[in-house]
Amino acid sequence: MSEIPASPDPAPAAAAAAATLPVRKLEVDLQKGFARHWHGGDAFRTQFFNALSMSFPVGEQFFIDSVRDVTPLLGNPHGPLATRFQALLRGFIGQEATHRHLHGLYNAELERQGLQNHWQHWARGRIARLHLRTKNPLHALAVTCAYEHFTALLADGTLRHARWLDGADATLQTVWRWHAAEETEHRAVAFDLYRAAGGSNAWRVRWYLYVALVFTVDAMRQTVLNLQRDGTLWRPSTAWSALRFFWGRDGVAWRSLPALVRYLRSDFHPDQEHASPTAEALAQQWLQANAERFRVVGRS
Repeated sequence: MSEIPASPDPAPAAAAAAATLPVRKLEVDLQKGFARHWHGGDAFRTQFFNALSMSFPVGEQFFIDSVRDVTPLLGNPHGPLATRFQALLRGFIGQEATHRHLHGLYNAELERQGLQNHWQHWARGRIARLHLRTKNPLHALAVTCAYEHFTALLADGTLRHARWLDGADATLQTVWRWHAAEETEHRAVAFDLYRAAGGSNAWRVRWYLYVALVFTVDAMRQTVLNLQRDGTLWRPSTAWSALRFFWGRDGVAWRSLPALVRYLRSDFHPDQEHASPTAEALAQQWLQANAERFRVVGRS
């Protein structure tokens, strides 16, 4: 596999100089358990969100590792480029670590309900093969950038379109919207690091196309397996719910498609906003309105 030439570009780091990312501990107790069909009794929506949760512990750890592995490419750790990213990366890692922990608790409840997490094994296998085939850590970071774009799109929709979580258990609504708000806060960190470390646009797009296929297939496979274990796979209501969720009013697929395509542009940046109110504004509104549900345990 061709390597990405690393020629650090200091420009993307300029915006990082004054940025901070609070690390928050969400005050919820998932060990108490939650209903089998916690999403308003809707089997498909429940198992789709459950499938996403199953990917997070392994995925978040991969994201953490990928940013850590690239920092040596920024040069002198005490130099201006590395220094500008230090605080931002501490916040990114702290936020991702809390997501990993909370979704680990979430997934433990899913196991108690009889679901099996296959996605984590698929992900671990791909990560191992990626590290075996590539030597430059910018490849793994390009994969992280792609996944962060997908999570940012889902985060935006979760905060923007109330019907995505309509009728869901209140605790799990809090979990998903807290996660969405923090994903929005740090959506550009991996991307800016990739550019600052000299990552090429061509490889960024190639890995994105790969991730788009893998993420879509994995999400659907795990959702189907969840529904199969749940005994609701072949119900007509399940198919109807899936159709409405992806293609109905405020459907995930058609709402996300324009932003999915924008990632292919050579001038793309995650902080480019194409909606009003902006995703960042929605995230901060939710965090301010729900401040009693978490406490800040660290600041970058």
